[in-house]
Amino acid sequence: MSHSHINIGHSLTSFEDIQFLLQGDTQISISDAAQQSIEKCRSYLDEKLKHTDELFYGINTGFGFLQNVKIDNDQLEQLQTNLIRSHACGMGEKVPADIVKLMLVLKIKSLCFGHSGVQLATVNRLCELFNKNVLPVIYTQGSLGASGDLAPLSHMSLPLIGEGKLDIDGQEKESGEVMKMFNWQPVSLKSKEGLALINGTQFMSAYGLYCLVRAKKLLDWANRIAAISFDAFDCIASPLHEAVHAIRPHKGQVETAATLRNLLSNSEILKGTKSQVQDPYSFRCIPQVHGASADTIDYVLSVFIKEINAVTDNPNIFPDQDLILSAGNFHGQPLAICLDFLSIALSELGSISERRTYQLIGGQRGLPAFLVKNSGLNSGLMMPQYTAAGIVSENKQLCTPASVDSIPSSNNQEDHVSMGANAATKCKRVVDNLEKILAIELLTAAQAIEFRKPLKTSESLQKILDAFRQHITFNEADRIMHHDMMASVEFIRTYL
Repeated sequence: MSHSHINIGHSLTSFEDIQFLLQGDTQISISDAAQQSIEKCRSYLDEKLKHTDELFYGINTGFGFLQNVKIDNDQLEQLQTNLIRSHACGMGEKVPADIVKLMLVLKIKSLCFGHSGVQLATVNRLCELFNKNVLPVIYTQGSLGASGDLAPLSHMSLPLIGEGKLDIDGQEKESGEVMKMFNWQPVSLKSKEGLALINGTQFMSAYGLYCLVRAKKLLDWANRIAAISFDAFDCIASPLHEAVHAIRPHKGQVETAATLRNLLSNSEILKGTKSQVQDPYSFRCIPQVHGASADTIDYVLSVFIKEINAVTDNPNIFPDQDLILSAGNFHGQPLAICLDFLSIALSELGSISERRTYQLIGGQRGLPAFLVKNSGLNSGLMMPQYTAAGIVSENKQLCTPASVDSIPSSNNQEDHVSMGANAATKCKRVVDNLEKILAIELLTAAQAIEFRKPLKTSESLQKILDAFRQHITFNEADRIMHHDMMASVEFIRTYL
């Protein structure tokens, strides 16, 4: 499959596909098989409604507590338009563009299985929004993560009916204005379509996958930066020995130890004579701590890949079995728990990183206090550690699980909700914070390792340090550290 173009259909959408979709130049289309499934399901539903007076939730009834209110056949289309309008109740900050793009793709994917009853024209319009990079304005607050991500998906769907707002070239415009630019007509929603669009877990899923893409990269950085700190603190090699990890063979632990051994291979500093018998846990237990987070990331990723290759609206339509089943695939509990788990795993990467930063500035192992000449006159790298500590504390607060909370809604019809949307948005904040914490450790470790000269670290780590020094020079005397810290963040974003 060419990743400049992704054909969305029944085949597995992979993590690699998601990574390419976030690169900004990928176009999407719907596979022939998916188009046939969509049209078959829509035709089945149209025929079903012509020949039965049976009530089907959200198709010819009201929603939530109003499930028993019958809607006349001539009002079914108005019912779906009303649903999207009334449920567009988002508040808060705007959802970042990359996450909106993922929401569009993941909604398309779910509709392509042909169990949702939508028109092909509706799915095609979602594709057009993605391909033209014309993105619905969506807000972060409003979803309980149970009856689908109702509020954010309603804002995503408003432009289909010519309402709401769209972001085009960084400017927010009324949907009607943008539709005229592209000569688009509003989609006339048929029965079930509004519900198919706003039921589903695509807000939570998009946030989770965005966080996972960044988490994978930050885990790589955490290992590289930890290896630099390991040499900068003149640590003992024995905690990385293969034999140690063979007798406690957690996958992440074993692989992290191997990664650090490789990164530190042929380091003159590591081979030198050591005066200590053991090192602090933040160095000695890097494989165990980073490895546990790595295993968590892999597990959470497996859940999310399963989720995005699933149908998560309600009710579900099965044309071949002549079934329309009202159920609960929109409930976000599998994602909510995993998002909380991911937040904890990433927070721990930040927590142990800050401890290494703290050790490096403490005036131990032949390093000057706060890693600066004439300390006292100069405060050196004293204050970046303060900032890291504050951010680590914030992450600990953000790791209070959202998934253990539930507030009933819809007159107690929706009496248990996942709060997965809150878990999703705060997980992104943890990711953002981890990036800053690691950038501070990198800044500190790069400063500290200069004091090990003339001994050299490994070639692979020196390559990173040389590139880093192209952006941030050695700190000879006090200067505004904010600039160095932000430059370090940018280095992490762009180097790998």
